[in-house]
Amino acid sequence: MQEEQTHKPTEQKWLPLEANPDVWNKIIHRLKVNSQWNFVDVYGFEPELLAMIPRPVTAIIFLFPLTENYEKFKEEEEAHLARHEQNISPDLIFFKQTIANACGMIAILHAIANNDNEIVGPGLLSNLLEKAAPMSPDERAELLENCTELSSVHQEAANQGQTQTPDLGDEVNLHFSCFVKVDDHLYELDGRKPFPINHGKCTDLVASAAKIIQQHMARDPDETEFSAIALTKQPQSQQ
Repeated sequence: MQEEQTHKPTEQKWLPLEANPDVWNKIIHRLKVNSQWNFVDVYGFEPELLAMIPRPVTAIIFLFPLTENYEKFKEEEEAHLARHEQNISPDLIFFKQTIANACGMIAILHAIANNDNEIVGPGLLSNLLEKAAPMSPDERAELLENCTELSSVHQEAANQGQTQTPDLGDEVNLHFSCFVKVDDHLYELDGRKPFPINHGKCTDLVASAAKIIQQHMARDPDETEFSAIALTKQPQSQQ
């Protein structure tokens, strides 16, 4: 499965990533994320399937199609939240997406930047997140636009998937978002949106994210291209 082409005018366009944990793990481990942390498949959103995900889980990445129903809901949600100001944790890191087809990398950045654990060793990603921390979302977007090293990492990974790599000119209508728990609240982080979405108090990231994802899927009951992966910590013996 591939990710979407952002609808904003942009000078940069990357190849889309597969929703393949092996590809994503190659990216994060190349970027010096501790090898005990890995993305794994989420096989479904029923309780018994969610229970199969190794714990702890610090992020859920959701892949979904960009449909008319979704765009209508997105527009209504943004208008509502513009009128009713959200409480957003000052500890949350949010990246806007200004590079076409970069939503997979944006989801990775959201997952790692909002992880309470010190999981990134010295290098490109550590330096990038350190620079991004005090910035505004717009400044972070510009930082990513100018980071050729990150673009190279993404490009290499996009060519390593199990499906045929699309051409840069191909239209892609799938998109990644990320769910994290920060200060005991569930946040939906999507670089196509102007701001993060606070979904309220959260004690269990997996269960809370699954509830929001199921609501999303219910708005497009005829669609089938939904999937998810989770960022988890696994003992070395289980890898």
